[in-house]
Amino acid sequence: MQNNTGLYVHKYGGTSVGSIERIQAVAKRVADAYHQRQRLVIVVSAMAGETDRLLHLAREIQPQPRRRELDLMLATGEQVTAALVAMALENHGISACGLTGAQVSIVTNSEYGKARIRHIDPDRIHALLDQGCVVVVAGFQGIDSDGNITTLGRGGSDTSAVALAAALGAEECRIYTDVDGVYTTDPRVVGNARLIPRLTFEEMLELASMGSKVLQHRSVECASKYNVCLRVLSSFHEGSGTLIGGEEINMETAVISGIAFNKDEAQLTIIGVPDRPGVAYRILAAVADANIEVDMIVQNIAHDGTTDLTFTVHRNDYDYALEILHNSAQQTGARHVFGDREITKVSVVGVGMRSHAGVASCMFSALADEGINIRMISTSEIKISVVIDEKYMELAVRTLHSAFHLEDDRSG
Repeated sequence: MQNNTGLYVHKYGGTSVGSIERIQAVAKRVADAYHQRQRLVIVVSAMAGETDRLLHLAREIQPQPRRRELDLMLATGEQVTAALVAMALENHGISACGLTGAQVSIVTNSEYGKARIRHIDPDRIHALLDQGCVVVVAGFQGIDSDGNITTLGRGGSDTSAVALAAALGAEECRIYTDVDGVYTTDPRVVGNARLIPRLTFEEMLELASMGSKVLQHRSVECASKYNVCLRVLSSFHEGSGTLIGGEEINMETAVISGIAFNKDEAQLTIIGVPDRPGVAYRILAAVADANIEVDMIVQNIAHDGTTDLTFTVHRNDYDYALEILHNSAQQTGARHVFGDREITKVSVVGVGMRSHAGVASCMFSALADEGINIRMISTSEIKISVVIDEKYMELAVRTLHSAFHLEDDRSG
């Protein structure tokens, strides 16, 4: 039986380790925790800007590099950080061991660039912890069953940290970043946004998937599945941050917890599709086969026996998805295909919506009063999302933040 008392996983993002000075500050923070008798596993990202630098190098050689070779190269960014943090800890007189994802045995599938974790063998980490070591793990990466290095996608170090916390049975997974925690919305858009002290997994999952950049949504999914208690904290300031856990974590439930927005969306529409069984499947299956994720979907049936299908994808996938849709139009006999990159998705999120009516009407009324037209609507039990023109994004977020009274109490 492993002793997991006082076992914590810390994750430090690229900004937190963006320079030698910041790496030394991280080492000091970790050393302080170590001297409080915490057993520590530290997961690190590449230094800020390093992944983009490596991508640029690759594309100077090949405009479209093979994903296997790209993963092999990109994984080095986190490995450099892991080694530097381990060295900095040694300077504090602490035994530290840096490990790659492969050395930890983080086993993934073979979907390069978007790999998913299948299994983690915690034995090596437990053995090092029992020896009094701080274990520093390169995030964002793993190894497939054939021994190939894989990466988990942008923000994948969050998922590495949560998966390790689950495999190790850690008391808490602490995500250190450049913000103090999770806010009611982005403080750069709304100056009086308020720090949220507690959130449920459901709320954080919706906020993350709807555009909040604080945590990668896959990491929240993993935390929810394995009941890993998460805490989002600042690397640069003291504070208790935001605690994320099960339903019981938030006893003082507000109707709306936060406003999220996503500027990375694009909208595609195919008009005049013959309204026959299986046509929508054929169109969306072609998109899915290209490994393009579809988000919101709206279908309208016309009186002439045709249907119009509108959906959203990530903006990076827009051109490829548009090409696929043109091919689908030829195959199905659809009349027209068009798209729009200049859209934004804005969402209101809160578990309190389950027991409070009128959230949708308040949201739609507030947007209408500002002359903001809604293109698409999507709902879940604790979330309402709308697609609007991108130029209205900041106005919409500020309007909804005020309409649901989410302002910082200190602002008066």
